[in-house]
Amino acid sequence: MRQRTKTKYIHQQPYLATVEVTLIEDETGWSPYLSLKDAYKLDKVKKALRQGDLESAAQYGQIYELHPILS
Repeated sequence: MRQRTKTKYIHQQPYLATVEVTLIEDETGWSPYLSLKDAYKLDKVKKALRQGDLESAAQYGQIYELHPILS
């Protein structure tokens, strides 16, 4: 079993969060996959961004506010 770190991007208008997770690679057909802990972390960040709770989302990664350049 091998593990590697990856940055996941979560987009909930108008915010974007970058969250570090660990991907687990093994001999199964389900590889690579997230640990249950990391999957819950991504869910918490997504929910916090949806609710506009940037302080909670920022506990897990960096938060960005997106603005359109041209319309």
